[in-house]
Amino acid sequence: MKALLLENIHPLAVEVLTDRGFEVELLPGSLSEAELLEKLPGVSLLGIRSNTNVTERVLEEAPDLLAVGCFCIGTNQVDLAAAAARGIAVFNAPFSNTRSVVELVIGEIIMLARRLAEKTEKMHAGVWDKSAKGSHEIRGRTLGIVGYGNIGTQLSNLAEAMGLRVIFFDTADRLAHGNAQRMKTLDELLERADVVSLHVDGRPGNAGLFGAEQFAKMKPRSLFINAARGMVVDTESLREHILSGHIAGAALDVFPVEPKAQGDEFESPLRGLDNVILTPHVGGSTQEAQEEIGHFVANKLAGFAHEGRTELSVNLPAVIAPQLQSGTRVGYLHHNVPGVLAEVNQLVADSGVNVTGQYLATTGEQGYVVTDVDGPLPQDVLTTLGGSEHCLWVRGFEA
Repeated sequence: MKALLLENIHPLAVEVLTDRGFEVELLPGSLSEAELLEKLPGVSLLGIRSNTNVTERVLEEAPDLLAVGCFCIGTNQVDLAAAAARGIAVFNAPFSNTRSVVELVIGEIIMLARRLAEKTEKMHAGVWDKSAKGSHEIRGRTLGIVGYGNIGTQLSNLAEAMGLRVIFFDTADRLAHGNAQRMKTLDELLERADVVSLHVDGRPGNAGLFGAEQFAKMKPRSLFINAARGMVVDTESLREHILSGHIAGAALDVFPVEPKAQGDEFESPLRGLDNVILTPHVGGSTQEAQEEIGHFVANKLAGFAHEGRTELSVNLPAVIAPQLQSGTRVGYLHHNVPGVLAEVNQLVADSGVNVTGQYLATTGEQGYVVTDVDGPLPQDVLTTLGGSEHCLWVRGFEA
């Protein structure tokens, strides 16, 4: 089977997949929809990061594709519903780069508070500007975290350890860490925070979350950080509030439109502004994080392709099945209707083999059952299941 990995995915992913028997092609940049349509015939596994969009059309015209691996946290660049309808599993790395993103944000808070971006730029220009004007400690300041998930909570813990007061807002019911305080509304957070840091996901409802109205409600001379999703922030509005002096500084690692490949020109209304830190979507781009992501997602892809394992899939029923040590496994993705499990068990029983393990999960309109048996399974079992009106796909796996 073939695997196509895009966007400079860590070489460890290549090593993992090669060791599991895949022919791997590694490309440095992202691909457009048209380019994907050309490359995907014959490809079983597709690995991407945040800059490649896997649309319904791509999925529709990729009959050989079994799974998509997002070597990052977000999965909004993949049409998850269309993938699920075709039985294509999608995996991501929800925890692997958390620490790297948090450390970047902590560093940016300090850099913005001390106006270090301006200081170093002047030094490179030969200007000695030894002044404390506009430079502050972060101790005792209030950090407002918008989105209190994996990254938001770890940021909360490290920020408190450095002497920051932490407040947060999340639409979900989240447990406060340490002395962090939940705000009832986003407006309440904006009124109180000296630094606002965004850590929301890429769901469509978050598009345009931060615009002129939200910037206007922030405290005068406060700081703004976005290491979440580019489409969340209106960068033109941010520019206006920085130029007016209402926002004292900002750091952005993500943008509404990002270059496709290394070395392409970057355009943004925030270029050239004082005390604005712009980084090229490198929040999770540490060697440690990328190595961990490469190992984690590649193993999830290989586990699905070779053993039908869907644990931590973001769009198919997540069945936690052990590694297949002996015998045969049947993976059966089906419409979630009564009687399917009984149908599978009757067919297996009639074939004369013994079931050694069975694992089932359902999600909405789909169900997925994994059945392990102690010997070879007659082909007619798979043929019968494949012909069922309830079948999305059925696959057999051997130890």
